[in-house]
Amino acid sequence: MKDSRSTHLKVQEMCDCYLNTQPLREMSVLKSDEDQEDAAYKWLALAILHGIDSNAKSIEISTDDEGDVKVVAKFRKTELPSPGKEVGRRIFEMVKQIGHFDGDEGKTTLAVGIRDSSLELELSAEKEDDEQSVTLKFPKM
Repeated sequence: MKDSRSTHLKVQEMCDCYLNTQPLREMSVLKSDEDQEDAAYKWLALAILHGIDSNAKSIEISTDDEGDVKVVAKFRKTELPSPGKEVGRRIFEMVKQIGHFDGDEGKTTLAVGIRDSSLELELSAEKEDDEQSVTLKFPKM
C-alpha cells in the first residue's frame, strides 16, 4: 500500500518524533541509514529542530556539480553534519515538493506545527551556475 501522506506532514511527524533528542547527534548518523528516503525526512526535521533550539537565523543546504552536500547554519556560522549525497539529493526533492516549486528555484512560507506550538519558516531554493541551495530561514525568537 502506498503512503498517501504529504511530504509536509511526514516532516512534521518527524519533528514531533525527534523533539526530545539531540538533533546534531541524530543528524550525524543519518547518511549511513539503510532507508535513504526516511533519512531525508528525519534529517530535514532534525535541522528544523536544531534551528529552533539554537535560535538560528537560517540553515542553508547546498550541493555542487559533483553532488557533494554542505550545510551551514547562519547566525553562528556553524557547519552542521552533512546528510551525504543520496540523502541530500532526496532533501532537495522533498523541499521542492513541500514548496510546490516547478523548477530549481522558488520561495514560500512553511508552517511547522510542533506539539502545541507552531512557527513559520521561509523556505527557498536557488540555483546559480552548477550549485543548488535550499535555505530554511527561521523567525526571530
